[in-house]
Amino acid sequence: MTLRHIIGFIATALVFVLALTLGRSLWVHYMDEPWTRDGRVRAQIVNVAPDVSGAVVDLPIADNMFVKKGQVLMQIDPAHYRIAVEQAEAAVAASRAQWRMRQAEAARRADMDSLVVSKESRENATSAAASAQALYQQALASLDAAKLNLARTTVVSPVDGYVTNLSVFRGDYASAGAPKLAIVDSHSFWVYGYFEETKLPRVKIGAKAQMRLMSGGVLQGHVESISRGIYDRDNPQSRELVADVNPTFNWVRLAQRVPVRIHIDQVPDGVALAAGTTCTVIVSPAQ
Repeated sequence: MTLRHIIGFIATALVFVLALTLGRSLWVHYMDEPWTRDGRVRAQIVNVAPDVSGAVVDLPIADNMFVKKGQVLMQIDPAHYRIAVEQAEAAVAASRAQWRMRQAEAARRADMDSLVVSKESRENATSAAASAQALYQQALASLDAAKLNLARTTVVSPVDGYVTNLSVFRGDYASAGAPKLAIVDSHSFWVYGYFEETKLPRVKIGAKAQMRLMSGGVLQGHVESISRGIYDRDNPQSRELVADVNPTFNWVRLAQRVPVRIHIDQVPDGVALAAGTTCTVIVSPAQ
């Protein structure tokens, strides 16, 4: 064997060993290291619904606009609610006058001699005064409710965030309790990484994590929590309330994916987060 052949054999062997080493490293990294391409940016989305019904007469916001907590989102027509406040104020005045009259009557009867006014008459007058007082308190409560309804015609943002998918317009009718718009809370972004169950032993709460967005941005964070349950699609209930298990003949058993919540510690300047976007999550493995 010539020197040339020996050198060629050694080079081929080195390349083969290097390929095996690299292949094994890639296999271990792919199969064992705690990372996943199945990551989702999530955020709390607040559905804003008015407490009162009425036509929308003002809408000082736009789609995708950033709003501060307490900023006006929309104005419900307050005309009916102003009238309700006036009616409640009138009812308070009437019940107050009635209460004072009953009070004065009860006081007069209490000062009269027992030969002129019977004990029963005094008790009736006192009871009537107490009843009038209760009606007065009820009228005050109705006035407070009317004022609250009037105040609630101005709908304000409960959080700092972004108006999203705005589909309400001036002139629309808003029903009490029915959501009219949504706001993405700008302080609530987090990432869900869906890790295969085989990788969970190397994912620990508090471990550092890196999130690489498909847009190119890189976020830093840490593992906040690990989900303790996922839905079992293979175990629904039958009509007899027993497990309805379908037979399976798969040769390969696929690992389930479990949600891992990642807290975002740092967002680089210029990176705009949007709920629903995807990313790759890489967790520093537990030692």
